[in-house]
Amino acid sequence: MTNTQNREEIKRKIITLFDKKIRGKKSDTSSSNTGHDGKDGHWLETQMGVRHNGKNEPDIDGFEMKNHTTSKTTFGDWSPDFILFKRGVRILSRPEFLKLFGSPNPEKDNRHSWSGRSCPKINQFNDFGQKLIVTEDDTIMAIYSYSEDKRTNKSNLMPDDFKKENYIIASWSAELMKKRVEKKFNKLGWFKCNKNKEGIYTSIVFGNPITFKIWIKGVKEGLIFFDSGMFDSETNKRPYSQWRANNNYWESLITDTY
Repeated sequence: MTNTQNREEIKRKIITLFDKKIRGKKSDTSSSNTGHDGKDGHWLETQMGVRHNGKNEPDIDGFEMKNHTTSKTTFGDWSPDFILFKRGVRILSRPEFLKLFGSPNPEKDNRHSWSGRSCPKINQFNDFGQKLIVTEDDTIMAIYSYSEDKRTNKSNLMPDDFKKENYIIASWSAELMKKRVEKKFNKLGWFKCNKNKEGIYTSIVFGNPITFKIWIKGVKEGLIFFDSGMFDSETNKRPYSQWRANNNYWESLITDTY
């Protein structure tokens, strides 16, 4: 059996499962923790026979599964392999990093997070003096420049050691990101289960395998972006280093709709 035949056979199996378990239904999350953001996705995984896990690998026989979302869809929660508080580097503690490069939330006792306005985007400095760049060897870097920092308290906030230009605060090597992207998306491809406005699952769409070359091109063009949700907490040390794209980007990759 050729790879193409095998892929089509697995696609048919997935479509049959979707038709039997999902199509025409709403997700039933009544038995789930109501405060859990991923409960809808967990219901879908259960119906499709996917075991809940955080492994960076395709969900079903070489296909990565995505659930319906209203605006943006996640590629993966992929932390930098260098960041100022990483073990072995330890230039700052995690709380110190978040205080210097994150933003306080008045609604949560000024808890600092590297998210929202402080989260760096590609090729344009934000008000916190940060941006992402992609180097010639496709390393992604988050850099900080003191002169671009618009915060009025920066002179008192930032230690002298950080009052610099183009200072690397985090980076994702091309070697690591290639492994992550292609292990998850470059087997047989991906599929997504879509709902209508009433929350009823009505269709399933498929896309071809995604190589690192395709993925990093999306990053360079700002179509795929870093969406950090990291925050200062003694009880929650998760990195929340999501890489996402708006749904119109995912829609541009669709090859088949059923």
